[in-house]
Amino acid sequence: MARKPNYEFERRERDRLKAIKNAEKAAAKKEARERAKAEAGTALPPVEVDPEQKT
Repeated sequence: MARKPNYEFERRERDRLKAIKNAEKAAAKKEARERAKAEAGTALPPVEVDPEQKT
């Protein structure tokens, strides 16, 4: 005999798994952005501009 469907539970479970996946993806993107920002910061040091100096 087939089981009785529990649509509410199944939907909550899908939404929960989707939220976990989205959170992991967002964390990975944030980490990648921070890593890229750190690499860009070490590759080119910030240039200080002196407003008194004329070019």
